[in-house]
Amino acid sequence: MSSRALRRLKGKQRGQEALDLGDLVPGEGPEPEEQAADVEEEELEPDEAVLQSDKSSIRKAKKNKKNLSNIYELICEAEKATTDEDTVKPEEQHGDETKEKSDSGETEKRDAQPETGAAKSGDKTSKKKKKKKKKKNTTGDKQEGAGDDIDALLETIEQSNGLTLQSEGCGASDNRPVLYVEHRNLNPETELKRYFGARAVLGDQRPRQRQRQFHRSTWMTIPKNTWPRFSRPGISMTLLESRDGLQYFTFEHSRDYQQIQFKFLDSVESMDPNNIVALLQMNPYHIDSLLQLSDVCRIQEDHEMARDLIERALYSFECAFHPVCSLTSGTSRLDYLRPENRAFYLAGYKHMMFLERRGCPRTALEYCRLILSLDPDSDPLCMLLLIDFLSLRSREYNFLLRLYQDWEVHRNLSQLPNFAFSVALSHFHLSQEDQTESEERERLKHKADLLLQDALIMFPGVLMPLLDLCTVQPDAAVSSHDFFGPRSQLGQTPALAELVSLYVGRTHTLWREGGVLLWLEECVREVLRRVDSKDPLVEDCQNKRKQRYQSAPLNIHRHVILSEIKEATSTLPLEVTTQSVMGFDPLPPLDSVVSYTRPERQSVGASNESTLSLFFRSLLPNFNLQGEPMPQDDLEVAQAGRELNQEVNRLMVAMRDMLANIQFQEPPREDNPDRDEGEWD
Repeated sequence: MSSRALRRLKGKQRGQEALDLGDLVPGEGPEPEEQAADVEEEELEPDEAVLQSDKSSIRKAKKNKKNLSNIYELICEAEKATTDEDTVKPEEQHGDETKEKSDSGETEKRDAQPETGAAKSGDKTSKKKKKKKKKKNTTGDKQEGAGDDIDALLETIEQSNGLTLQSEGCGASDNRPVLYVEHRNLNPETELKRYFGARAVLGDQRPRQRQRQFHRSTWMTIPKNTWPRFSRPGISMTLLESRDGLQYFTFEHSRDYQQIQFKFLDSVESMDPNNIVALLQMNPYHIDSLLQLSDVCRIQEDHEMARDLIERALYSFECAFHPVCSLTSGTSRLDYLRPENRAFYLAGYKHMMFLERRGCPRTALEYCRLILSLDPDSDPLCMLLLIDFLSLRSREYNFLLRLYQDWEVHRNLSQLPNFAFSVALSHFHLSQEDQTESEERERLKHKADLLLQDALIMFPGVLMPLLDLCTVQPDAAVSSHDFFGPRSQLGQTPALAELVSLYVGRTHTLWREGGVLLWLEECVREVLRRVDSKDPLVEDCQNKRKQRYQSAPLNIHRHVILSEIKEATSTLPLEVTTQSVMGFDPLPPLDSVVSYTRPERQSVGASNESTLSLFFRSLLPNFNLQGEPMPQDDLEVAQAGRELNQEVNRLMVAMRDMLANIQFQEPPREDNPDRDEGEWD
């Protein structure tokens, strides 16, 4: 029995079958065998063929459908068909069918021509298309349910894809996360092309790219032909858990990589960079060796090699990424408490600083957001003390204001000196833009004035060091006033002095502009007027400064050490300056999560040590030639000796700085060679 006969027995007409969601996939139609069977049935049953042609002409008169190219058009057409079927009454539909039959009969008589083979094939093709259209149309409640399911599915897909869209501006869309990262902005060439053009940046690199060897495609760095051949160094990334829409990852070291790590620690203890170089020759992609040797090259002012080593470390990390790990979504997390993850933080930070010094602040800002997104709650490298400076350097004022508005409630950013002053400076720059309307310009300028005045009242110790670094002589009324005088700096707590020195040492170049200095002068005069008039805000801010900023957390000290700003490093507390700081792991957390430990080294006898090594060891207060444990009394003596050594080390550092700053005057030139030596007196 044919399928048409089965439909007649069930009381159904063609095109009224309930379709599944799988039938709503564009580009899929009935099988060729079904099409051929339907064509044969239409040719064998004339009355059914006439009825079917009438129905097809009705549908053709309603609307001339086009081929659907995507799922969005399919949903729109299905919803429109459902609406039309619900609104048309049966009597009106019957009348329309009769009218369409008569019109179609007249059209067929008028256009009747002798049939040819091409015409027959054209008729069959049109029938196949009509069948495909029937397959795609749905009716009843099942059609509405399918449409709702597809709408929900599309909404989910759009939300997930919204995190990977790319645009020009940093804060162009409020729907994106505030720490949204763009892949293309991680490449410094993107920023350099905007400044100088693609021809000036690329130069003759395009022809050479055809001859370059194959490298894995990465986002953070571009592999170079001068690098050693890459092979898996023994680092892998593992997904620990997924919780609340966040994915927590960690890097892991293989057994072989752990042995290399132990050799690296031995090389660091030897205090000889040649040992690290020898280790890198055998293992060219060992992360900690690359980081430590990069610091050595930077100290020797070989910045090109130092930057190249950091890029090689980032390339090794990116090749080990987990397939689910996404740099742009802002949902990937790395725990800084695990030693294996710290190297990625440090490599990204050092690469960011190289980019900023290279003149790519927009790219550096993107890396800053990336590092902050890895652990925004703990912020182990304290990127919040840097992100405002990079935003101002790259002129991303709207992004900085959005970050301040979104995080002020739960992070209290206004209590950081850098945000208090940088947000005011952002409003001022926005008010000076040409495309800003006059009313909006006045509003932004007024808000900038209030914010800067509040910042000066809250942190009065910023003004005088800032003017000093800007080489600006303050007015006598300002320098002699008690509010901005030396007492304001001496009254600061050590933690607040550290934050103020860090901000002033880093951002003083942003305040050197003529318009900014004039604006600062106006606000300073207004602040002095408010102080003299006993504004209650002045006393309130003074109480806040006394109660808060008692001690700085460890991440701020770590950030100051990495920043290498002299004004800030001089304010570090004694417990930080007296301990050894390694470039590959500065100030490790006290509650670190250790996955593997270094095996204890066997005690080496005196016969295996050189005389010079024994001499230096004998200078230590806990020196013991036999390697036996010391008594309790000796331990106390050793503790006192260590404290003495710390004082000596501080004295040596001060002497080294003094010798480095000594400048010898050149003797006067002898303009007259016949001059008598007695004339020198």
